Amino acid sequence: MRDKLFIGPKVRLLRLAKGWKLEPCAARLGVSASYLSQIEANQRPVTARVLIDVMRVFEVDAASLDAADDQRMIADLREATADPIQDGDPPSLHELKSAVANTPNLAKAYLALHHAYRRLDERLKTTEEAVSLDERGAASALLPYEEVRDFFHYKNNYIHSLDMASEALAAELGLDGREAAETVLERRLRDGLGVRVVRSPEPDLLRRFDPAAGLLTLGAAQPAATRCFQMAYQIVAAALSDTVEAELAAAGFRSEGAAKVCRTALLNYAAGALLLPYERFRETARGLRHDTEQLSLMFQASLEQVFHRLSTLQRPGARGVPFYFVRVDQAGNITKRHSATRLQFARFGGTCPLWNVHDAFARPDHWLVQLAQMPDGARYVSIARGVVKSSGDYLRPDRRYALGLGCEAQYADSLVYAQGLDLGGPSVPIGVSCRICERDDCAQRAFPPVDRAFEVFENERRLAPFELGQGGGRRR
Repeated sequence: MRDKLFIGPKVRLLRLAKGWKLEPCAARLGVSASYLSQIEANQRPVTARVLIDVMRVFEVDAASLDAADDQRMIADLREATADPIQDGDPPSLHELKSAVANTPNLAKAYLALHHAYRRLDERLKTTEEAVSLDERGAASALLPYEEVRDFFHYKNNYIHSLDMASEALAAELGLDGREAAETVLERRLRDGLGVRVVRSPEPDLLRRFDPAAGLLTLGAAQPAATRCFQMAYQIVAAALSDTVEAELAAAGFRSEGAAKVCRTALLNYAAGALLLPYERFRETARGLRHDTEQLSLMFQASLEQVFHRLSTLQRPGARGVPFYFVRVDQAGNITKRHSATRLQFARFGGTCPLWNVHDAFARPDHWLVQLAQMPDGARYVSIARGVVKSSGDYLRPDRRYALGLGCEAQYADSLVYAQGLDLGGPSVPIGVSCRICERDDCAQRAFPPVDRAFEVFENERRLAPFELGQGGGRRR
């Protein structure tokens, strides 16, 4: 069952922006003034009829009223307020929900301050390390990436202008599956852009473009899906540069480094949207019950490209199943993460060891399916698959990753991987990360959560060397 929809503060802000008093606004919505007052105070959820009337009266779409952004902000606030640098007890989950619902701008300002602190802290640590090693000039490469990650995070990993433009470009090129994508893309580069495509045996090369010579060099050792993606990148870089620059201008990044990183990320996004056009991909995925292997074959794309694209299908009025997508390396580092679900990934620390994505390295040729449950009760059908990216050179190690894809269990009927899965049976209890996980009885807990007191007993030892206290006291 879906959660009740509480959108009171958003309705109040819309009403105040129009300059309407409570009674005239209630009349426009066809409800009583007392009922509207209760809605704005988040004492009453909105019904489907009232939601439709709100969209009509205020001329907004459902996406602007979606509670997903609130869930993201709550998750970010919970992690930020649990930071060990803060004294005193952290706010409760109820307080955080209230802050996001009633004072969203204040919540955003707090997050911005916390992110600024984290960036400064990281810069200071990096500087100290550089000085101690006498390596002048070392700077934190993570900072621009964190800023860009936040940009996509709060865009719900969907960039409407680029997605629409890429879909139109795909139709113009004839990327409809009737002809090999590599042939179509190479022809466009040659005939439309005057760019000649050659292939090089360099084992670590993906793409090299020489604009003066009009020459695009691709790595011959790379699979066809990778070569197609690199050609698509070059095409959208030429065709959609104005759209990309408009998105960058609207984003207002604080650093030039972040803008450069985001420019590449937006072009990558557009390249994926060109190869996997929104509506055709969404309808095909629905018809195949999101069988990613079949989608990979039909669209001549890699599994990673398919996983990533499924997590972006959030177009207003034509949403796909909300998925999360994650790529993890063997050290447990999350190298890619996107979520259109309530599940949000930790910014700091490792991921839950009970999550099946970690098992995929040991079984790279198998599909792993898990029914997992988060501490908030939300259950997910989680899919994991190990992938090996060949180095093309015996003396160079291959790159190994685990890919994770999942959606809430309520969408299981739309997922071929849920075939035979006992949705009424037990689920694996997982969390975001140990540092903010609420579970008391996890045998895999690495360390106590930062917002909970704990006790260490000298004369007794269990699986965990500590016992969590009740409620939100700081660790002693």
